[in-house]
Amino acid sequence: MYAPERQQEILRLAREGGRVDVLSLAEVFQVTAETVRRDLKALDRAGLVRRVHGGAIPAGRLDFEPDLAERESTAADEKDRIARAALAELPAEGSVILDAGSTVARLAAALPPASGLTAVTHSLPTAARLADHPGIQLHLIGGRVRHRTRAAVDAWALRAYGEIRADVAFVAANGFSAEAGLTTPDLAEAAVKRAAVAAARRVVLLADSGKYGQEHFARFGGLTDVDLLITDAGLAPEAAAAIEAAGTEVIRA
Repeated sequence: MYAPERQQEILRLAREGGRVDVLSLAEVFQVTAETVRRDLKALDRAGLVRRVHGGAIPAGRLDFEPDLAERESTAADEKDRIARAALAELPAEGSVILDAGSTVARLAAALPPASGLTAVTHSLPTAARLADHPGIQLHLIGGRVRHRTRAAVDAWALRAYGEIRADVAFVAANGFSAEAGLTTPDLAEAAVKRAAVAAARRVVLLADSGKYGQEHFARFGGLTDVDLLITDAGLAPEAAAAIEAAGTEVIRA
């Protein structure tokens, strides 16, 4: 088990039990007590647990992650406008990566029947929307599927993204800002998003304005990694100007 996966599991145990102790965690994960202490230190620095004598207790809400139904219903009109604006960023032909995310899934659903693209995704909901598309050559990235997001993660997914080079990646984030960059609650999901960004020549972030300024546990890049941000008119003009001044084009749909 990788350290980020172990830390995510430690966080889950802390939230479920109200407390975790070093010796028990060392036995559960078959690692040394010092390794557990390093994990707890990392979680403490992120504000997710508070270290106490012999272990840690949960703290903070940076790990909060809404389920699919809640994400689909939040800012629905804004997400539809963002998805429609993103259609103009599709290459005339070639390949695209479609990240896991409700706005990206809306883009997938809006792809016109005449599209003849090669589409790559690790998102089961997005793949389901494209499976019957007459012109799309669909490649589904495999791996462990997270129940909360229905997205494939871990080594298999990372390996697959390391083997491709797409024209455009359409990515999603739970939070974005110039200071914190692109963030999401889950470390394993962040790793796959990072790999998807690295696998494309051009990166387009689809994120509604409600996510601006939000900061979550796992960082997978900075706004400097993004060529274009498509958001809604709720993003303040001064915030859009600051993002553009740092080198990322902004469209407020």
